[in-house]
Amino acid sequence: MAATKTKDLRPVIRLVSTAGTGYTYVTRKNRRNTPDRLVLRKFDPVVRRHVEFKETR
Repeated sequence: MAATKTKDLRPVIRLVSTAGTGYTYVTRKNRRNTPDRLVLRKFDPVVRRHVEFKETR
């Protein structure tokens, strides 16, 4: 039972590139510390630039 509670607190999320390439990163986030949708600037190797990646569930 403790394992399911831990997974609910730190769910696996997918970050999708806003450049429209379809490239994704997969990471975890703590819902208690960051309840909003995550937006990070990361490298997209398809366009070879740093672009914003937005969280999708």
